[in-house]
Amino acid sequence: MLSNVKVLDLSRVLAGPLCSMILGDLGADVIKIERPGSLDGARDGSGHSVAGDETRGWGPPFDGRGESAYYLSANRNKLGVAVDLASSEGLALVTRLLVEADVVIDNFRAGALDRLGIDVAVLLERHPRLIWCTITGFGAGSDRPGYDFVVQAESGWMAITGVPEGDPMKVGVALADVIAGKDAAIAILAALVGRDVPRPASARHLVISLAHSATAALVNVAQNTLVSGDEARRWGNAHANLVPYELFHAADRALVIAVGSDAQWRSCARALDLLDLANDAGAATNSGRLSHRQFLAAEIGARVATRPAAHWIERLRAAGVPCGIVRSVKEALADVPGGASPLTGVSPAVPGTVRLPPPRLDEHGELVRELGWGAFSRVGVRARDTVGSDS
Repeated sequence: MLSNVKVLDLSRVLAGPLCSMILGDLGADVIKIERPGSLDGARDGSGHSVAGDETRGWGPPFDGRGESAYYLSANRNKLGVAVDLASSEGLALVTRLLVEADVVIDNFRAGALDRLGIDVAVLLERHPRLIWCTITGFGAGSDRPGYDFVVQAESGWMAITGVPEGDPMKVGVALADVIAGKDAAIAILAALVGRDVPRPASARHLVISLAHSATAALVNVAQNTLVSGDEARRWGNAHANLVPYELFHAADRALVIAVGSDAQWRSCARALDLLDLANDAGAATNSGRLSHRQFLAAEIGARVATRPAAHWIERLRAAGVPCGIVRSVKEALADVPGGASPLTGVSPAVPGTVRLPPPRLDEHGELVRELGWGAFSRVGVRARDTVGSDS
């Protein structure tokens, strides 16, 4: 789909690399630029000093080549080059690649590129088809480093995550980074679609921030707060607007029931053999169930605890009630086409292919220095099927 698009990736860690990986999965040629040299004594899985993207040292676990799982998760389908941007040679190489690039992605802190001699505004004026995407922590002009945990704290996410009587809790995935990376990919794709319409340089400089992506992702929680004027609260595994919509413990393991309509509620109550509740006028509507949240949760919890989860899942699914077992990560990955390794499959949500494994540091440096974007024609790209291939 993006076979004629060239993406220069100057980013590191997660949001930027995830964005460029998505574009690479969709067929774009991506060159990842990393800094050479040691990073604060960090070591890879082989005990060697780590350079380049910080995530190369974020382990264990490490694979058989010594690469961290974290780095592997966001860097497939790229060529890798180590470049000292502070040197004239390094700046000359990046400038050479920029001339032919369609998209540049960076997540440098404010002013860092200017100090290196890279003026984004000038480059966009000089190259009228170039799209530049800057990913920041807290917006254009902010010098604050953008770390997911801090963003989750300040965006309101932690205030609404966790059990009511416990501490605020972060999400178990660096989700602010993930959402910002996907927002960046969407913005870039939109800019590419509209590129034939002349646009000023400032309109081709896309700025995505983790903080803005995170607050936008509050969606209905934010709207609840704006409409009601009340502060949002933590509901644990329950839902602010729906009942029953939470976790219950069966005789052997936990499951979730997610009732989204009054008809589903009647089917749920019948599937659980709670016939009195199915016919109770006070529970017939969602607003009524909200007002009797604790009572209904207790009744359902007591009934679910009497039998194994598989028994209830079978009955609830047969009745058309949304439900599911609480699975471990290993259990969830067992259903992913291509297996769990980032080298052997693309998410079904991204209709792309795996053509290249994540590069070793400066793995393609010699080729790129010699051939520029022509290096892709010389790299032994692995033949892969589309999503779901196990080969």
